[in-house]
Amino acid sequence: MKRIHLASLAVLAGVTLAAPAFADQALATSKNCMACHAVDKKVVGPAYKDVAKKYAGDAKAADMLAAKIIKGGAGVWGPVPMPANAQVNEAEAKKLAAWVLSLK
Repeated sequence: MKRIHLASLAVLAGVTLAAPAFADQALATSKNCMACHAVDKKVVGPAYKDVAKKYAGDAKAADMLAAKIIKGGAGVWGPVPMPANAQVNEAEAKKLAAWVLSLK
């Protein structure tokens, strides 16, 4: 019985750890971010994993990316500008930026 209980806890822990990453991808999908981006490949914009790699270790990256998500940006990843996303509020932008930066 004890062994089954420990196995159940391990499964629940895995689900709990995976849930936030999925929830943030769901937010990105609901805000149409995935129309121009993918987690692991360039679409119109860069792959989110490439963004995470570029800004790894940059303490200011999350705030900068959250601002770009809302206001848009240009020139960092090529000639195609990222449009402003008025449908994304500040809390959502911060959540999305943190998710992108967490990707490996």
